Amino acid sequence: MRDILPPGGALEADRLALQQEVLASKAVAQIMRRQKSDGLWGENILGVAPSRAQGIKDVGTISQYRRLVELGVPTEERGFRLTDRVFFRLLSRDEDPELAHEYRKAAKTDVEFGKWVRAIMRDAATAALAHSGQVEDPRVRGSAHRIASEVSAFLRSELAEKPLVRKGARKILHPEARVPTLFSVATFAYMPALQRERAGFVERLTSYLARPFKQTFVIAVGKRVVKPVVHLLGDPLQVDSAGQTKDLSLALYWIDLLVRLGALNTSPSAEKCLARLISECDDTGVWNPKGLRSLPTSPSHLADFAFPLDADTASPEGRKVDVTFRLALIAKLAGWQLIFT
Repeated sequence: MRDILPPGGALEADRLALQQEVLASKAVAQIMRRQKSDGLWGENILGVAPSRAQGIKDVGTISQYRRLVELGVPTEERGFRLTDRVFFRLLSRDEDPELAHEYRKAAKTDVEFGKWVRAIMRDAATAALAHSGQVEDPRVRGSAHRIASEVSAFLRSELAEKPLVRKGARKILHPEARVPTLFSVATFAYMPALQRERAGFVERLTSYLARPFKQTFVIAVGKRVVKPVVHLLGDPLQVDSAGQTKDLSLALYWIDLLVRLGALNTSPSAEKCLARLISECDDTGVWNPKGLRSLPTSPSHLADFAFPLDADTASPEGRKVDVTFRLALIAKLAGWQLIFT
């Protein structure tokens, strides 16, 4: 109702009734029950799934917050306000190691690693706040423009062509390469005013993100070597010749971001994947692929906050809801004509 229907497509009373239904739903109640009084979930910021190696027991604050946005919870709710305080502090230049949250112990003994973690968390918090609609807040705008300036400097530099250096048997990201992240791309996608103000930068960014990139690399920071999770050195979408992907939720999310950036036509992989998904829709517009016995799970978990949203993934009908909705949203964002029946 909020994202698909045209203006006037639903009565205000119906919208308010559905909003109350969302607030009372089991999905929202479960998330809100796990939120702590300090606004955090899972005692961490960045976790997309439980990880024994990282000591992460639950999905983190960024993903939980953004899931509530996706579920349609009003951002005026107290749970959002509690977490907003955390996020706005992350946007600040306060380098207190305690603000590294799940990485605070490492940050206290490794200053460089602490700064790197804070930069990722700043990216993530900015994306979450932009996703929740706070795009005109001067703190969000300021952070987004700082991130854009840093990424723009990288895209204009020689490092954009050769961002990796070899160290022994490993390929390592150059320490001065401020590459875009999945978070920073989301920030720019949710901020159309920034796109207008920095049109040249957005064009360079989307051209860069359309480049095929399949090399494996690591990031050496401080005393640690970490695997890249959200850092992008090109197109993150992997599809086969038929347009199929092993990470459907990430693919739908990435296509959504590209459409918001006005850059779907720059990505052959995104166009191929989208064409495949549309070809699997029936005459009524419902995604109805052959042999759909279960909803595909994501190996990366990077877009699990957005997929699936429907609680019913067991029934044949329930498994079709989320992809159908995403395709309709992508179509509307792309300016395609939707027919309502």
